[in-house]
Parts: sequence; C-alpha cells; structure tokens
Amino acid sequence: MWPAPVTLTGDHVILAPLSPDHAPALREACADGDLHKLWYTSVPAPKDMKADIDRRLGLQHAGVMLPFCVMTPDRKPVGMTTYMHIDADNRRVEIGSTWYRKAVQRGPLNTEAKRLLLSHAFDTLSCIAVEFRTHFMNQQSRRAIERLGAKLDGVLRSHQLGPRGSIRDTAVYSIIASEWPAVRANLTWHLEQPRQ
Repeated sequence: MWPAPVTLTGDHVILAPLSPDHAPALREACADGDLHKLWYTSVPAPKDMKADIDRRLGLQHAGVMLPFCVMTPDRKPVGMTTYMHIDADNRRVEIGSTWYRKAVQRGPLNTEAKRLLLSHAFDTLSCIAVEFRTHFMNQQSRRAIERLGAKLDGVLRSHQLGPRGSIRDTAVYSIIASEWPAVRANLTWHLEQPRQ
C-alpha cells in the first residue's frame, strides 16, 4: 500500500492513523463550533461520525485514501485529515477532507499538521505534487491554503453536487516538488514566531 499508515508527530500536533475508537472524541470535536452546519463544508454531524470514519477506512482499504486523526500533543482528538485521491503511479496525493474543532483553529496546529503531511509526501514518498481542493466560497480555507504557499491551478465549475442540492465550484491548488524547500522554510518560520 502506498502510502502506508504512519504516525506523524510534531510539537503542536500528532497525526495518527484513524480508528473507530476515535469516534466519541471526534463527535465532541465536530460539535465545537457546529462545523457540520456550514453549508460549504462536508464535516460530519456528531451523529454521523461513526459512518464517516467507516467511509474513510473503506476508502483506505480501497487504496485511495489514508485518513488521520488529528490530535493535540496530549493525544486528544480534535479533527481529521487525509491523503486522498492517491495516485501511486504518478506519486501525487491530495491533502483534504480536513476539519478541526473551533478551539484549535487559527493556531499552530494546522500549520504544523500541513508541514508534517507535506514533508512526508515530498521527503519520504517522493511526491511530484501535492494538491489541495476546497469549495470556491470557503474563503477561510482558501486563505489558509494560499498561506501555505500553494498556487491556484484553477476552478472546476459545477464540479460536484453538494448537500441540500447546492452545486460546488471547486478551487484547486497545488505545491510541486521544486517549490517544497521554500514552502517548508515559510511554514517553519511561521511556527517559530511568538504567539500573541
């Protein structure tokens, strides 16, 4: 299996292979901020958490996703993220299906999680590109992706049917291998800045 399940550990975050055992804590996490009620995201409702974990693990079994439970350093689950749309032949992955409880948003956790995932993708898996996708209207997510140093590849118009009959335009971003050293330096710099 490429990529194989792995635990990635930093100072602010642990990314561990997703397990059904994470469901109770993740139900609590997604209720923080009622993330599942945002119309432009696909965060599972607390009652749907077990089904979403089962779905992600099924995609892992099929070889197209590697899901992680996002945890604080004390191993408290606060969200999920994945490598998805895995293309082993072309050494490409997408980092996506990511969400974090409101209490840990806009802090060092996301920056470090992305640095760990990107480092594993480029330095260990020898990826040629890492992709990010988000709803065109999700401005918070788009700004966060752009702060990483990813470049907009384009917008897939009328790309997907969303919840409650909406139609999603998808903004597609990527970082390519030659850009990784500068992106890594920028992420490291951000993590070294004192917190206000």
